[in-house]
Amino acid sequence: MSTVIPASRPRSGAGSAIAAIFAVSAAATLFLIWLIYIHPPSAAGPRYAFLPAMNAVFNGLAATALMIGYALIRAHRIRAHRAAMITAFVFSTLFLIGYIAHHALHGDIRYPLDAAYRSVYLPLLASHIVLAIVALPMVLVTFFFSLSGRIPQHRKIARFTFPIWLYVSVTGVIAYVMLRLARA
Repeated sequence: MSTVIPASRPRSGAGSAIAAIFAVSAAATLFLIWLIYIHPPSAAGPRYAFLPAMNAVFNGLAATALMIGYALIRAHRIRAHRAAMITAFVFSTLFLIGYIAHHALHGDIRYPLDAAYRSVYLPLLASHIVLAIVALPMVLVTFFFSLSGRIPQHRKIARFTFPIWLYVSVTGVIAYVMLRLARA
């Protein structure tokens, strides 16, 4: 005879897993700050000039998968929702890998001082960066709750994770387009 543990009851290890997620998220954030603001770029040249566009595509694909996943969960198509959300996670991960590569090779690209829409771009970028930092642990915790069968906790945090993750993905594309147009 086996005992069934209710889904809403915390299971052992959840606290340490969430603490590990926050530690990894903090380490990733500190690494990116170091990479962007302290580490000198390797000046790889135009060979890797495609990285920002590729990253924008990954962000756009992540946003698309997120919206599809949202529509699927509203239709109670759980398996398809899970596949869409894993797809969004993969695209966001590929974005992050490309973002790290771009900044390691080329450094930070600044919006021109005299370009139009700078007063729109900078607040957009600031909100994008702050919410990206917030989104990382939220996405990981949301996935942890889902994959470990803690569906009530998953639902509670997903209500906040989804719009933040979607905003970060969409504003990543907008920031790329604005920077590209300003530097053209």
